[in-house]
Amino acid sequence: QVQLAQSGGHSVQAGGSLTLTCSVSGYIASIYGFGWLRQIPGKELEREAVASILSLTSETFYSRSAKGRFTISRDKNNNTLSLQMNNLMPEDSAVYFCVARTAASRAWNYFGQGAQVTVSS
Repeated sequence: QVQLAQSGGHSVQAGGSLTLTCSVSGYIASIYGFGWLRQIPGKELEREAVASILSLTSETFYSRSAKGRFTISRDKNNNTLSLQMNNLMPEDSAVYFCVARTAASRAWNYFGQGAQVTVSS
């Protein structure tokens, strides 16, 4: 089992920056990759992660909307996952979930509790 614990919500003006963090605990060695999903108000949880990172190689992947603005990173020593978000836009407002998955799963196995990000224009 793996536990993902996120900090609280954040508010920022358009053009600003935020960093989301997620503390990871449990059987971390079982995790193939970590990521961040988001759910925009009134919509379903997006299937594509805005950003993800492979545990073994630290290779990163970004959605089209996140590329160039968001950076995912993982601190293995402190067991934390971060998402640095720059040049935020109102359409980035959403609940962001820290997620993880094992190699045996084709879907995200573990979810954090979510953190509200509000970007005002």
